Amino acid sequence: MSHTASLHPDARDRLYAECARAITEAGAERESLFLARLALLLFEQVGDEVRCRAALADALRALPVPSLSATQLQPGD
Repeated sequence: MSHTASLHPDARDRLYAECARAITEAGAERESLFLARLALLLFEQVGDEVRCRAALADALRALPVPSLSATQLQPGD
């Protein structure tokens, strides 16, 4: 995907961590809704449908399978 600006690796790491925290805060029941809303807000910032569609395709490509430890219930769940 070509783009005009990229994030510094440190900023990318900080935003990734903040995004992960926000997903956790949204909770399992609202995770998909949160991510769809976030994507829509970011698409509005990008303002280019072709670039947004390319980002969606890039996100799906080589999507990792969650590890077993990520899907196991924690004590008390």
